[in-house]
Formats: sequence, structure tokens, C-alpha cells
Amino acid sequence: MPRLLGVEIPANKKVAYSLRYINGIGPARADIIVKEASLNADMRANDLNEEQLSKILNVITEHKWLVEGDLRRDIASNLKRLQAINCYRGIRHRRGLPVRGQRTSTNARTRKGARKTIGVTKTEK
Repeated sequence: MPRLLGVEIPANKKVAYSLRYINGIGPARADIIVKEASLNADMRANDLNEEQLSKILNVITEHKWLVEGDLRRDIASNLKRLQAINCYRGIRHRRGLPVRGQRTSTNARTRKGARKTIGVTKTEK
């Protein structure tokens, strides 16, 4: 398995699909990388040699794209900033609720987590 930017990319997939396993590289950027590094689009990732891997790294660095650790750090700092200034979005992030205006009376289970059933207790007389 080839390693790029600290990530093991799948060897048996085409290069454009394997590059998507790197955080910050999606379908569009993967196609740009393959084109600018002048790689064969049908080539598999395990067929890449050291020179081709360095070409891929050069394309990523010359575009100054944030990938992997730098991107994760940038996103985390953005969320911390929103929470620190107590804006609406920051409060929603802090409470683990939907941030972008979705309803919460029903649904929102992905963000809120599993249902917490509250039982009714009988009062003794």
C-alpha cells in the first residue's frame, strides 16, 4: 500500500479513487492531481513509483491545499473560535444540536444521539 501524507491509500483502486482517502481531497481535486501529475487515469495505486508519488505531493503543495492534519487543525480551531465568542453556531456545536437551522422537535437523531427514554414514576400515597 502506498503512503501519501501519512495515509495508507488502497493499492488495488485507481489512483483518482485512492487519493480520496486523504482528508481534504475529493473527486474534483483527485482528478486535478491526476491530470497535473500527468498520470494515466486507469493506473492503479500499487503501480505508482517514487517519482510519481513525489509528483502528486508537488501538485498538492503548489496548490497550497490544506490536507490531513493541517485541515483537521484548521477546522477544530474554527469550531473553538465559534464557541469562544458565544455565537449561535458555537452554542449549537457546544450542545451537540443541529447547527444549520434543521428542526429538532422530530428527527435530528444523528446530532442528538440515541433517544433517552424518560419513564413516568408513580407517587406513593
